[in-house]
Order: sequence, then structure tokens, then C-alpha cells
Amino acid sequence: MTDTPASPAANIGVVGLAVMGSNLARNLASREGNTVAVYNRSAARTEALVAAHPEAGFVPATTMAEFAASLQRPRTAIIMVQAGAGTDAVIDQLCEAFEPGDIIVDGGNALYTDTIRREAAVRAKGLHFVGAGISGGEEGALHGPSIMPGGPAESYETLGPILESIAARAPEDGTPCVTHVGTDGAGHFVKMVHNGIEYADMQLIAEAYDLLRYVGGMRPAEIAEVFAEWNRGDLESYLIEITAEVLRHVDAATGEPFVDVVVDRAGMKGTGTWTVQTALSLGVPVSGIAEAVFARGVSGRGPQREAVRATIADRPQPAPVPETFVEDVRRALYSSKVIAYAQGFDLILAGAAEYGWAIDPGAVAKIWRAGCIIRARFLNRIAEAYDRDPALSSLIADEYFAGEVAQGVESWRRIVATAALSGVPAPVFGASLAYYDSLASERLSAALVQGQRDFFGAHTYGRVDRPGAFHTDWSGGRDEVEIV
Repeated sequence: MTDTPASPAANIGVVGLAVMGSNLARNLASREGNTVAVYNRSAARTEALVAAHPEAGFVPATTMAEFAASLQRPRTAIIMVQAGAGTDAVIDQLCEAFEPGDIIVDGGNALYTDTIRREAAVRAKGLHFVGAGISGGEEGALHGPSIMPGGPAESYETLGPILESIAARAPEDGTPCVTHVGTDGAGHFVKMVHNGIEYADMQLIAEAYDLLRYVGGMRPAEIAEVFAEWNRGDLESYLIEITAEVLRHVDAATGEPFVDVVVDRAGMKGTGTWTVQTALSLGVPVSGIAEAVFARGVSGRGPQREAVRATIADRPQPAPVPETFVEDVRRALYSSKVIAYAQGFDLILAGAAEYGWAIDPGAVAKIWRAGCIIRARFLNRIAEAYDRDPALSSLIADEYFAGEVAQGVESWRRIVATAALSGVPAPVFGASLAYYDSLASERLSAALVQGQRDFFGAHTYGRVDRPGAFHTDWSGGRDEVEIV
């Protein structure tokens, strides 16, 4: 360890030096103009990072007081520790060591309501608190992530240039994939929804694979080539690209396709669940995202799956498929992907309305074009849609996406029907199509539901022929009463 410098040397600091924190610190140190202070509760981890990367010029500290003393004013520190109580503890320590005007950034996957609470508490002490969603995993942290900072706009004057120096850059125009999303919890809210869309995107790709394999009769290596081909067109994305790589991979121990030796149980860390819970609380339908979360849940219900399989003598055989089957799957995948993003942006805008955040959906689409897990070519189309109409009611109402879905809808219907007839679960394909049909229907079955609600709970109903709220006396003469 070196002694604390006589004068502050670093313009940015990182607290928490596990893989994500250490990679982010290395990224920061590699950019011109940055000198990085580093601190970890375990000094051994700090020492190991400094020893492994002498070229980085890190300014190490063994105490929080040393760490604060090594930072130039306004002091700016990025926390990269486990979400929850650990984050709160580090924030408290920084608040004691820092002074009014200094900036604390939480770069972890925090629940946005925790960020709202923390921002208010830190602001009361005269400091700035920024909840910053960071996407891209370990490689993104090292080479360039997509960054979604919230917090006070004033703090972004200092923090913005630093984050822009390390962010991924969009391949189309070289723009840094970072923007000030909004106040207090806006950044972590947007990152949460990003992860919810990611759940849906991954599940849709898995459902496409399942259909190609078990209905189309294709082997993993063949399907890998299909995905590689799709990645050269409108479906170009990081997830499509890595899917081809995963499907090409052969297990060294068995010589079998890698995908066949992996247990069919998908894990999750909570952000998808938060997305669905938040959507329910705000009354926003995100059925595709929800089914993706539930699909992971079903995959983990081993005893139930085994018990149900034991009761079934014969499973359906794959349904006959047309020559257009592969193209039908591609179109269904694209249309369902549009729905996932449409639902995600609906939720972002609902959150903005609920919490008073001035979120620009087009700017969000632009910062997702590189660095993050859901980076994809068609994010440019989403940005263009919001540029055309900042008040766009739904992505599916945009002229471009409306046309794309209209071209693919018949393929989409065939795929959902084929999956059902073949006994191949495709919950996100199905839920996405149902959502589209619900929005497109002139009249929904909700009229009957509201009639039932009025019958058993006097919840009232509206009428199509005149304004007002009405209730029918179902227990007596069934007279209708207008409720004023």
C-alpha cells in the first residue's frame, strides 16, 4: 500500500472491488484524464488489484477516511457492493467521510424504491446521491457498459464526463451510451425494466430454439447457423449472436451438444420479478415479460414437473409444418420481441408519470444500442419512433412497427398454433400475441367481467350509449340506477 497523498490525487473513486468493481475501476483508469482511488473492506483485495495492474496508477486506501482524503472536490465515489444492507452500510460510511456537495453513486442492481429512499436521506445531509444502472456484465464494466444514471441534474455536471469516458459507444454514430435518465430512482428503474425486457428476449429466443428443434427436427448445430443468419438481418443483437455460439458448442466430456448436457433449470436474481411486481402495482400489462419470469419459475419446479409427466401416457407428436416454418419462427420472434420492448417502454413511461421523472424514451433506446445485454439493431428504430412522436401511445402504434407486425402476424399465429398442437410450451410467444390481439380488438370480454363485478360487488359499470356510472339491482327488479 502507498501512503495517502499529501494532496488529493484522484478525480473518481470505486468502493467494492469484486469482479464488477475491479473491472469498472480498470476501465476508469484506462481513460485519459482519470485517476482512480480504490477501497475495499478487505484490504487484501485492494492490494491484489493494485499489484496486478500497476499500469492503472490506482490510488489505494485502507480506510474510508484515507479514501475520502485521496479524492478531489467534489468527491465522487462509485459503490460496487452487494445490494441491500451492505450498500446502506457503505453509504453511511461515505456520508461520514464526505462533505456537502460530494457525490455518492450506487452502481449496483438496487431496487429503485431503495434508491428513492437513499437519495432523500443523503440529500438531507447536503450530499448528492446517484442511482446508476450499469449493464453489460463483467466485460461491459471493463470495456464499456451502458449506463443509466439518475439523481440530481447538478451532480451530472461532474459525473457525466467521467461516465461518458467509460461508456460503450453506439456503432452508428459513436455516441456514448449514457444519459442522465431522471431524478432519484429513475436510473435504477430504467435498469430494472431493461432486465425485464432481457428476460423476455432470452425466453423468446429459447422458445424459437425449442420449436426449431422439437417441431422442425433440427439439430443444435443447424439451429446455430439459422441464428447466425438471423443475426445478419433485422434480428441482429447480442443475444442472437451468443445464442449461435452456445448452440455451436460441443461438450468436451461427452461429445454431445453443450445445450443437451445443461440441466433445464434457469436461475434468476430478482430484477425480472421486480419488473413484474412494479408493473402490477402501476397497472401496466407486461404479460410477455411476466411469462418469461414464470417460465424460469416453472423450470425450477422439478418435483412438480416429474409428478405431472408421470400422469401422462402420450405426449402430442410434432404438428406438420410448412416449408416456411423457419421463416415463420423468425417473424414470430421479431413480432414478439417488438411486444416485449413495447411493454417495457410502457412501464418506463408509467413509472415516469408516477414518480415525476422526465424520462426521454428515445434517449433510453439510444443508450441501449451498445454495451448492454439487450443491445440490438432495432433499437435505432425505437429511437426513431419516439423522435417522430415523443407522445407515442405504444410502439406498436408507430408506423414502422405497425407495418412490421402486420407483415409477420400470420406467421406468428401459425407458430403459436403449431406450438400448442405439438405440446411445445411457448408462453411468451402466446402471451405476446394475446396482448397484440387485445390491443387490436374493437371490443373485449372485459364487458362481461365488469357485469360480473357489478353483480356480486356493486362495483358499477359504464354504458356505451351515455356517460356516467351505473349499477343494476340484481337482487330485486334488476332496475338500473345511475350513480352520481
